[in-house]
Amino acid sequence: MHATLPLLLKSDFPAIRRQSVETLQVNLGYRCNQNCVHCHVNAGPNRTEEMSAETVDTVIEFLVANPTVTTLDLTGGAPELHPHFRRLVAAAHASGVKVIDRCNLTILEEPGQETLAEFLAAHAVEVVASLPCYMEDNVDRQRGRGVFSSSIRALQRLNALGYGKQDSALVLNLVYNPQGPTLPPPQDKLERDYKSHLENEFGVVFNGLFTLVNMPIQRFGSMLVSKGQFSDYMHILRQAHREQNLTQVMCRSLLSVDWQGYLYDCDFNQQLGVPIHDAHRMRVHLGDVTLPQLLNRPIRVADHCFGCTAGQGSSCGGALENKGNTLVCADGA
Repeated sequence: MHATLPLLLKSDFPAIRRQSVETLQVNLGYRCNQNCVHCHVNAGPNRTEEMSAETVDTVIEFLVANPTVTTLDLTGGAPELHPHFRRLVAAAHASGVKVIDRCNLTILEEPGQETLAEFLAAHAVEVVASLPCYMEDNVDRQRGRGVFSSSIRALQRLNALGYGKQDSALVLNLVYNPQGPTLPPPQDKLERDYKSHLENEFGVVFNGLFTLVNMPIQRFGSMLVSKGQFSDYMHILRQAHREQNLTQVMCRSLLSVDWQGYLYDCDFNQQLGVPIHDAHRMRVHLGDVTLPQLLNRPIRVADHCFGCTAGQGSSCGGALENKGNTLVCADGA
């Protein structure tokens, strides 16, 4: 796989600093039941890295000691495959922390996960589920044959538990990624089309849609290099940069933790191996830092950061602004 960090380091991206730590985003490991083309963590069924029980305990202790951290955002791989996923969720929920599960939907049909949906509902976990298009062919082309049908069944099961319904506190959001080296279409318009198609065709409802920019790193970045499209894609991102998006980028209020417990400014820096800035240590572990020490630190930036500020902006919560009227779905976005 082609390394993209050397192509990104020389950058004129504006300097920014962390303002707060409201969200602790924790990568529990890289094992996944899927092997997606756009995956920026290069996850898959053959990955074996996973967070130790001791580091899971450190995460729980950090949340308890720092009540201003109000959200635990769990990622992977498929975070649900981690043996201590449910223990971590239950502990965070008991402490009053909102838990987000970055779910690929098909995990609900994996052996051993028969009670997963009910567990998520019982602990009021917000499900952020990846569904890169509302058309079957596009999803299966990006994620594998049968993934769309499995995802629809999972969404229907979550709906049956109350997820995504207007009179329910159980939140279900979907995630869209373009298939190619282009920016996502306007989020608000695409959300309306998703909702109309999924409800009319499958009876599926959900709360909101997050449109995410594909970052030029890991599997997707390597594909761009292989096809000779890396420079063109970076030109798209840089040309679409909007200064106003800098005030809302996720790294200003989020802390990323890798499967070993080390800290990064965002999940993308984690995958590039660029830890948070520290004058005395190469890497900083969650168990060796206090919350005040993390505030007002300079955020380590490189050219991939233009992906978060391009166009309508992109974050783990989707677009930073919603403007525009045109729509093109997955394979032509």
